[in-house]
Amino acid sequence: MAAYAISFIFFAMDLAGRSARIGAPRAAGSAVGATKRTLVGARATAGTASDGHATGADIPDPTADADATTATGRKLASTRATVEDGWRDTRATPSLRIAMWIMGLGFAVHLAAAILRGIAAGRVPWSNMYEFSMTFTLLIVLVFFAVQFWTDVRFLGTFITGFAVLWLNLTTLGFYVDVVPLAPALQSAWLVIHVFIASLATGCLALGFGLSVFQLLQTRRAANARAGRVSKIRFLQALPDTDRLENLAYRINVVGFILWTFTLICGAIWAEQAWGRYWGWDTKEVWTFIIWVVYAGYIHARATRGWRGTPSAWLSIVGFLTVLFNFGIVNVFFKGLHAYSGL
Repeated sequence: MAAYAISFIFFAMDLAGRSARIGAPRAAGSAVGATKRTLVGARATAGTASDGHATGADIPDPTADADATTATGRKLASTRATVEDGWRDTRATPSLRIAMWIMGLGFAVHLAAAILRGIAAGRVPWSNMYEFSMTFTLLIVLVFFAVQFWTDVRFLGTFITGFAVLWLNLTTLGFYVDVVPLAPALQSAWLVIHVFIASLATGCLALGFGLSVFQLLQTRRAANARAGRVSKIRFLQALPDTDRLENLAYRINVVGFILWTFTLICGAIWAEQAWGRYWGWDTKEVWTFIIWVVYAGYIHARATRGWRGTPSAWLSIVGFLTVLFNFGIVNVFFKGLHAYSGL
């Protein structure tokens, strides 16, 4: 938790510094535009001179003019890219490098803790809420690192580390239990398959949730900008635009939904082996199905009904809130065959 907390601070420092630098490229863009207009005026002057209305001394060197125009075009394109999407400036600042390294250190310690818990118990370390919390927060961080090979989402570092610190604190204070033998109903290979896939799905859906929250904030900032108001959350100008955030959230949520579908199927197969039926409308089974329905509705609505933008983001957020409700409320306060919280 200490490593994740320190990493959170450095991720926040990087976002603050990156947002402060956004104003400079915008000013540079205005300067480049003025230079381009000057060059256009110079061409017009040259044309006038060729008609005999100006002296030869007034005509700029065509070669120098062409070189300057090419360089100006490159600067203008680069500036536009930076202005449109602050995170396209993917240079690893010192703060960002330190944040990633410390986060990696926290992940290594986190992984070691989960392995040692499993060794102490003589089984996989996810048979109660404390152990499952350790596992799914570990996999959230793992998914965050894995997604970096596909696209740069380091701007989510503040959300991922902040969520990990808060949830691990909650887990330590509210869910901690000593190592106990595995309950007979859980002594199955399906425990490894079912719970691991559920944890991995939760990790993907958590990333989709974070992206959707940032999407809503960016949408609000854009609305303020159109109304001539300045947003008080300055770091948002360093994040990708709303369309990119929405597309990233959708793709990651689709992966999480596929994994959650496998979770539902594996759970049904395990239930048939343990209790002699695939489905019994147990409270946990019902809420697992509700989560599946919410995300299925999210994917269907966005793909076929055109629910883009804010409605899509809210459906993604509601979906992950149902995941948290299923874990934090159903496991603790609802009775049923799946009452394995250990509390």
